Amino acid sequence: MNYGFSARSKSLAGTAIVLSFLFGAPVSTMAQTDPAQAARSSIDPARLAGLGEFVDGVMAQQIATREIAGAVVTVVANGKILFSRGYGYADIERNIPVDGERTLFRPGSVSKLFTWTALMQQVELGRVKLDDPIDKYLDFTIPANGRTRPILIRHLLDHTPGFEDLGGITAESVSGLIPLDTFLKNPKNIPARVREPGVETSYSNYGSAIAGYIVQRVSGEAFADYIDRHIFDPLGMTSATFREPLTGERAANMATGYKLVDGKLVAKPFELYSNIMPAGSASASGPDLARFMLAHLGDGRLGNVRILKPETMRLMRTSLTRNAPSLQPMAHGYMVLREQGPRLIGHGGNTADFHSYMVLAPEANFAFFVSTTGGQGSYGGRTELMNAIIGRVFPAAPAPRWTGKAAPAAGSYRTNRRTYSETPNPAYDIKVTAQGEHGLVTEAGGSKTYWEQIGPELYEQVTGARAGGPYERLQFYGPADDRKLSFGSQPHVLFRLVKP
Repeated sequence: MNYGFSARSKSLAGTAIVLSFLFGAPVSTMAQTDPAQAARSSIDPARLAGLGEFVDGVMAQQIATREIAGAVVTVVANGKILFSRGYGYADIERNIPVDGERTLFRPGSVSKLFTWTALMQQVELGRVKLDDPIDKYLDFTIPANGRTRPILIRHLLDHTPGFEDLGGITAESVSGLIPLDTFLKNPKNIPARVREPGVETSYSNYGSAIAGYIVQRVSGEAFADYIDRHIFDPLGMTSATFREPLTGERAANMATGYKLVDGKLVAKPFELYSNIMPAGSASASGPDLARFMLAHLGDGRLGNVRILKPETMRLMRTSLTRNAPSLQPMAHGYMVLREQGPRLIGHGGNTADFHSYMVLAPEANFAFFVSTTGGQGSYGGRTELMNAIIGRVFPAAPAPRWTGKAAPAAGSYRTNRRTYSETPNPAYDIKVTAQGEHGLVTEAGGSKTYWEQIGPELYEQVTGARAGGPYERLQFYGPADDRKLSFGSQPHVLFRLVKP
């Protein structure tokens, strides 16, 4: 069902936005409560009152200002699906609105959560050990490149294998799709090991794909088949698949990806990520992802089906590597978004055309998934929508401002997630300039953000902050000869001061 249908012109320039909210009874699956989750600690219903209408209002604004063609928002709490609502168009040219219960979206790297779940199933079965070197499970060699320590299974989970980032993970056409092992073994696709493993996080699609390949090897099942048999089918995720291209009913229900060209949203071809399948090739509907979230909130159980033991699920939520001392860490596959009040974990996902995020609050038995497609602004729309829901359900207050001694932090900072065999492009660096004694401005991609100091080398975002939060933070840290910068919402990467 489409709760924010945008009856607008296909041009974004100077057009009025008219929203029609079509409220109807949810399907039967949305009224069912899982007893296993109902017995867990639950969120105060008062926090959920009016949440659907709140999301409608946020989405009305996003569609009007953020170049969003279509979106889905799915919320679960206390063992049931509260709602799965569609907004805008699944196909603009054919005037097909997004159906929150049927339309498929591309969750991008949220797909990795399926991969990590599958990997942990192998750990439970004793086929894989977290402290084993990955070489034990591979049938090809990744050159050490001068590194002395082995990459362990757990290093894949928290993105610390020490790989450079090569990109080049999409296929231009179906004819360019090749088997997972063929892609991974091709020397031109193997990233260089540029640091010792376990030292610092640097997001790695290749490392995530290696994890899926290990699942394939130790289980004896092709990766997509394994996910179907052991996660999607048991949980009743009937539309979800890693396979590309889509066929039949899945293809018919797939939302079209869009980009903005001369003020108009133009349809894009279906994106192909199967060459590195475990890292991000899934397609799924809102209710599919709701069932997955319910299983993770239920300590691995949904109804009479169990996909992981409770102790394994709890292990996945525990912290692994933390880059900045006062910011959030990576967990076992999850990114930690907030450490208390309550603890929030999740994962984002971005393809060229879709922008998604899944957020879970296990202590509160609450979770949600959002996905948008459209112009460049739809990425920011995804983030604003996610933050709006977090701030509405789990409001926070800004931190007290720091009045102590301020340390200089100006300079340009470069991501550690990049290709190291090519000359870096300074245009992608983050430029930091002081703003008074206790403020600073970061500039990236032509956008400036203002921050105020809340502790030694710790700052909180002011630009774009919503009442109730969440409030983004950044921290400077490291010795004088290796100064680093990290953001709270990005525990999977860091930025290093560029030396003059």
